[in-house]
Amino acid sequence: MKPKLLFLVTEDWYFVSHRLPLACAARDAGYDVVIVTQVTNHGDVITNSGLELEPLKFSRSHGKPWQDLMTVVSIFRLYKKHKPDLVHQVSIKPVIYGSIAALFARVPVVINALTGLGFVYSSTQIKAKFLRFLIKPLLKVLLSRKNTWLIIQNPDDQSTLKKAGIINNKQVVLIRGSGVDTDKFRPVDHDLSGTPIVLLAARMLWDKGVGEFVEAARVIKASGKKVKFVLVGDSDPENPACISQQELSGWQASGIVEWWGRRDNMSEILANSTLVCLPSYREGLPKVLIEAAACGKAIVTTDAPGCREIVQHGDNGLLVPIKNAIAIAEGIEKLLDDNKMREEMGKKSR
Repeated sequence: MKPKLLFLVTEDWYFVSHRLPLACAARDAGYDVVIVTQVTNHGDVITNSGLELEPLKFSRSHGKPWQDLMTVVSIFRLYKKHKPDLVHQVSIKPVIYGSIAALFARVPVVINALTGLGFVYSSTQIKAKFLRFLIKPLLKVLLSRKNTWLIIQNPDDQSTLKKAGIINNKQVVLIRGSGVDTDKFRPVDHDLSGTPIVLLAARMLWDKGVGEFVEAARVIKASGKKVKFVLVGDSDPENPACISQQELSGWQASGIVEWWGRRDNMSEILANSTLVCLPSYREGLPKVLIEAAACGKAIVTTDAPGCREIVQHGDNGLLVPIKNAIAIAEGIEKLLDDNKMREEMGKKSR
């Protein structure tokens, strides 16, 4: 009888982007693999890969205790149904809800992956502070159980959780991100004669630094430079830091930035970009910056957890302070004005 591995992930697009190759490798190694996730547009990709799919309605918004409880119950029922030998739970809500369900379903081994500490740790809002207060003791209990392991993506998150008394290093593994296909994401010759494109690709959240990027674009365009500033990514209404579609459309209408929405052809978009910018407040390890580096792009990003794992200041890009639009603008202008520096940094990124 084959061992059974079950993945618990909030969204099907995220699973396909960040975990599908891992699941397929497990399938090829002889596991029965089940994916539990909220299904929107990528269900066929999962099932066509020879993986079993269990749709689960998974709200990522906060402040709905009854809905949260019902989600835990649904996960518990799926764990009892499939009787997995191993569960792999990705991001903070699946880690918490799945670990509670795994405890009562007596799942033998639990692998948790925190892909960043997100809104709860990046925000200074009272709501975020309250959530930190609530989840700290819960995480401490759930993550310290026998046969439970935690994957962290950067040393800053590991240090934060250790100082908070939530984890001990014996059950923690540091794995820097999900990786990318370096044959697909690779350098191509970039036409320097056209209008430069500065790209920010992420979910459209305030704590990704999108507001500062737009302000930096406004500053640079006011100086008379002809530059195209592009936002790629969906709005995310269930996230407390969501930027509304109305706001995004307003920015586009003003001509300051272009908002392209979600795109699945990121290798092509990166190939046509002059440089990449991600002014995030905090990350796990942003996949888009790994993709940008693989494509040989110079990068402007913040000196923040996760981001500084990929960019070495002055080597393959520039690190700027968080929430500082002027510093972002200065970093972008510096790289746009110096083709040789930008090209050398791109080579070092690769």
